[in-house]
Amino acid sequence: MTRETPSDPAAPRFWRDASLPFIEARSIADGRKVCYTRHAHEHFSIGAITAGQSLYIHGADTFQIRAGTVVLMNPGDVHACNPVDDQPWSYHMLYIDTPWLTDLQHQLGFADTLDFRRFGTTHTDDPVLFNGLLELYQVLVDEHTEHLHKQSAVVSFFSEVQLRLNPAANPLREVNHKLERAAEYIREHCTEVLKLEDICQAAQLSPSYLIRAFKHSYGMTPHAFLVNQRIQFARALLRSGRLIAEVALAAGFADQAHFQRAFKQHLAATPGQYRG
Repeated sequence: MTRETPSDPAAPRFWRDASLPFIEARSIADGRKVCYTRHAHEHFSIGAITAGQSLYIHGADTFQIRAGTVVLMNPGDVHACNPVDDQPWSYHMLYIDTPWLTDLQHQLGFADTLDFRRFGTTHTDDPVLFNGLLELYQVLVDEHTEHLHKQSAVVSFFSEVQLRLNPAANPLREVNHKLERAAEYIREHCTEVLKLEDICQAAQLSPSYLIRAFKHSYGMTPHAFLVNQRIQFARALLRSGRLIAEVALAAGFADQAHFQRAFKQHLAATPGQYRG
């Protein structure tokens, strides 16, 4: 993983992770000195204005956007974002490889061709997408967040983008036996570092469909289900008198601090209080 944490608030902060090569993040804390010429990308871009306001140029149009706005740029769209009268503004941007997003579109049931389905929306004030993008950004840049959680969060957010702005996907189908297979795989391997691909292979479901259908059926994402299973595993070890630090590692948590936090969220008690 590579991260830049510049001292200058006008300097960009980039996030990348070799285990998620199809996505990159960029953040600007003070955009007053950030001026772009008109340009275009080969990838799909989506961003959230987190404070202030700016001018958003998209093709031949210019919009004044503000905190709460989500902007979208299809591959090849000419665009630029610049400050308004030297007023402060800030944003988070996500850049997604077009082949990855195209594959997700097909998993969701869009289009019969193999081409990327372009978005007709240039910007939106949809609070679901705005808050979702902020949450995803925080998940991505958190060095302690598990790969499965990050991977699932990316698929979940971009599935939501598709369904809200390109609403023509197939509805959820009944595949209870495959979902049960996914849940059983997570139970059996809950103490291991799981990848989304492993669960999908076991269930014979695509990533986007697995995440949507799993949450619809179980009321939680595959990652949340995994953490819950780890907590149940840890409870048995704690009852046997094992040391908390040993239990944390045995249950698959990165460290004792993560275990303590997750345990309290699930049981409203610390591991020490539970063990007695």
